[in-house]
Amino acid sequence: QVQLVESGGGLVQAGGSLRLSCAVSGRTSSNYAMGWFRQAPGKEREFVAAIRWIGGSTWHADSVRGRFTISRDNAKNTLYLQMNTPKPEDTAVYYCAAGMGVLIMSTPKNYDYWGQGTQVTVSS
Repeated sequence: QVQLVESGGGLVQAGGSLRLSCAVSGRTSSNYAMGWFRQAPGKEREFVAAIRWIGGSTWHADSVRGRFTISRDNAKNTLYLQMNTPKPEDTAVYYCAAGMGVLIMSTPKNYDYWGQGTQVTVSS
């Protein structure tokens, strides 16, 4: 089992910045991929960014590329999402996810473990 706990959400003004964190614990594997997804009311869960725990290769959705950056600290077992110049349309519950052997990073069903989510609200 892997436990994921997100933190860092809250209210931020458009154009500001916010950093989300995801603490990872339990039986982790170096073969894990980690991802951030988000879900706004009435919408499907949407891919934001992903990273391979070993090697650090990253993927970002077109809607956030150049504004958001995913990273990880292996020593602290923590995943991050740096959100710069957020927009009101970025408002959603943000979820951290982990999966082993993930080939297609953007598909939620490929991930085995999920955090409880953290609310991000961007005001205009």
